[in-house]
Amino acid sequence: MAANPALGVVFHWLGGLASGSFYVPYRGVRRWSWETYWLVGGFFSWIIAPWFLGSLMTRDLVAVLSEAPAKTLFWSFFFGLLWGIGGLTFGLTMRFLGLSLGMAVALGLCAAFGTLMPPIFSGVFASQVLGTNSGRVILLGIVVCLLGIAAAGLAGIYKERAMSPEQQKAAIQEFNLRKGLAVATLSGVMSACFAYGLAAGAPIKTLTLKHGTPVLWQGLPVLVVVLIGGFTTNFLWCLALNIRNQTGHQYFTADAGKYSPPADETIVETAIDAPSRELVEHIPDSKSNDVQKPVPMLSNYFFCGLAGTTWYFQFFFYTMGETQMGKYGFSSWTLHMASIIIFSTLWGLGLKEWKGAGVPAMRLLTLALFLLVGSTMIVGYGNYLGLAR
Repeated sequence: MAANPALGVVFHWLGGLASGSFYVPYRGVRRWSWETYWLVGGFFSWIIAPWFLGSLMTRDLVAVLSEAPAKTLFWSFFFGLLWGIGGLTFGLTMRFLGLSLGMAVALGLCAAFGTLMPPIFSGVFASQVLGTNSGRVILLGIVVCLLGIAAAGLAGIYKERAMSPEQQKAAIQEFNLRKGLAVATLSGVMSACFAYGLAAGAPIKTLTLKHGTPVLWQGLPVLVVVLIGGFTTNFLWCLALNIRNQTGHQYFTADAGKYSPPADETIVETAIDAPSRELVEHIPDSKSNDVQKPVPMLSNYFFCGLAGTTWYFQFFFYTMGETQMGKYGFSSWTLHMASIIIFSTLWGLGLKEWKGAGVPAMRLLTLALFLLVGSTMIVGYGNYLGLAR
C-alpha cells in the first residue's frame, strides 16, 4: 500500500479527537476516587483494547511477540514505563508554573523531544531531515507547531490575568519558576518516551508484516508492549493510592455506607492526557451528592470502559497515520500533539471555557489554532514531497 500523507493527517486528527475527548465519559462516574476510575479505565486503555484489537486486526499476535527480539521487547516496555513515570511530575509542573504556562512548556518539550529524538538517535537526522527539502519543510512544520503551543500558553496566561486576584492566588499557590521549569523539562521529556517506545518497536512491525498483517495495522502489536509498560507504572501508583486512601473496596461494593468523603486526589497524567482533563473540568460535575444512594457500579464500569477505550483510539489512529507518512514517520508525533491541542481547544470553546477571557486571550487562541492547523498541513506537505523524491 502506497503512503498517503493527506490520509495520514486525517488519521492523526482522528487520534487527536479521541485524545481530546476521552476524559468526558469519566464525568459520568459517581462516588469513585480518581485512582479507582483511572485504573478501571486504564485496564481498557492499556490491556483490553490493545490485545483485543491487536488480535482482531493483525495476524498471529502472540506468535509475533514471542518471536520478537528480547531487546526490542525490553526497550518498548521500558519506554512505556518511563512515559508512565512522566505523569508523576506533570502535576508538579502545574503546581509550580500554573496550568497555562505549565502545559505550554511541558507540551512544547514533549512535542519537540518526541519528534526529533528518534531520527537523531537512528542517525538519519542530518541526511533525511536537514539534508533534504522535504525534511526541512517537516522541520518548519515542527517549529510552527511549537509556536502554536506557545501562543496557546500565552493565551492562557492572558486568560488568567482576567481572573480576580483571589482566583489567581487559588490557581497558582506555589508558583516557582526555577522549580517549575526543571520539573516541566523532566515531565515533557518523559512524556515523549511514548514516541521512543513506538520507534524501538520497529522490529515487531517487520515481524507482523511477515506474518501477513496488512501495512495499515502493523503498529498495533507494538502498542501492546508499550502500553504494558505504561500500565505497570499506573497500576502501581493507583494501587498505592487505593491503599493510602482506603479506596480499594470501591471496585467491589455499591454500599454507600462504606464510602468516606474523598481525599485530596494525587493526579497522575502525562502531557498527552492533560489537555483533555483540563477542558472537562469545566463540565458540570455529575458525581452524586446523595451519599445515601447505592453507588451505580454498572454505569461506573461502563463509563470507565468507554473513557479507556476512547483513550486507546488515539494511538490506534496514530499507528494508522504513521503508516501513511512514508520515511518521515517520526513526524507523526508532531501531528499527534498538534491535533490533541486543536480538538481540546475546540472542546473548551464549545464548553464556554474561554468566556470572559478578554480580547487579547481570544486573539492569541485564534492565532494558536491557526498555527497548529497550519503545522499539520506543513508537515503533511513535507511528507508528500518526500514521496515525490
